Amino acid sequence: MNASDVIDDTSRIPADLAPVIAALATVGRSLCRTIKRGPLGGALGAGVGENLGGDQQKALDVMADEAFAAELAATPVRYYASEEQDDVVEMNPDGRFALAIDPLDGSSNIDVNVSIGTIFSIFEAKPGDPLGSVLRPAHEQLAGGYIIYGPQTFLVVTFGAGVQSYLLDPDSGQWRLVEADLKVPEFSREFAINASNYRHWSPAIRAYIDDCLAGDTGPRDENYNMRWVASLVAETHRIISRGGIFLYPADERAGYERGRLRMVYECAPIAFLIEQAGGKATDGHDRIMAQTATELHGRTPFVFGSAVKVDRVTAYQDLPVEEVSALFGTRGLFRA
Repeated sequence: MNASDVIDDTSRIPADLAPVIAALATVGRSLCRTIKRGPLGGALGAGVGENLGGDQQKALDVMADEAFAAELAATPVRYYASEEQDDVVEMNPDGRFALAIDPLDGSSNIDVNVSIGTIFSIFEAKPGDPLGSVLRPAHEQLAGGYIIYGPQTFLVVTFGAGVQSYLLDPDSGQWRLVEADLKVPEFSREFAINASNYRHWSPAIRAYIDDCLAGDTGPRDENYNMRWVASLVAETHRIISRGGIFLYPADERAGYERGRLRMVYECAPIAFLIEQAGGKATDGHDRIMAQTATELHGRTPFVFGSAVKVDRVTAYQDLPVEEVSALFGTRGLFRA
């Protein structure tokens, strides 16, 4: 299948990557139909096991993984790394690329009809080294993007020269270019974090959130709204559309010392997109794009969004402990 069969404007897609993007778009279109059928298509949200990371797999997780793997096998993808599989799989022995994918992000939202998505990252393959093809500096990505299955279905992607957005036309079944150069808005009064974990956060993260919650009577002099969807793709799409900041920090709970989001499948491609759209993405201190994954299913804290907001979080994190404690003591809203 040619990319032009499924995407109306392929001028911004590198020719060598076009078959891979066409395969992703084809499966995304099919998944969109399956998701829209909901329970008419079976128990898509039924638990069917656990992946290596300990997350419960839903029926649609496995279905999506199998569909992407089958379609990509006929493309120049040599190595396929999926969040739903334990190891990197070799596909086309003559292929040039390694693809990492979260086939269905946010699957806990399937049964409640909240937006879910697919996240993907593409590297140049290292022949004979499947693991090394994806455990490499994030800045070596050739492409990164996501598909969001919501009221509208979008494919949002970067090839390192800006961010493009394609909308799935429900009438023609084609993906149509609707934004050629997406930018994260600089100004927004929104932040996204799971506030139920407040008691587990570091003093710096608590202080940052407290200052947002203090509104126009606090040091930020502005009222803020909190958002939390529990779907990284949905959070990313909102931030690219209207700005703001997303935080999934490390915390003191066992298993959360490095956050919960995967570097290879989630954070690296989203960081690539966000930076190409003019925003910033860090682990709370350092750029994600300057880091290298060390484990296939390894995790990292993740902060991304409008550049000035991400910089502010870094400033809070980089304060000496005694200064953060003083700041927290005078401004904290959740003190006993």
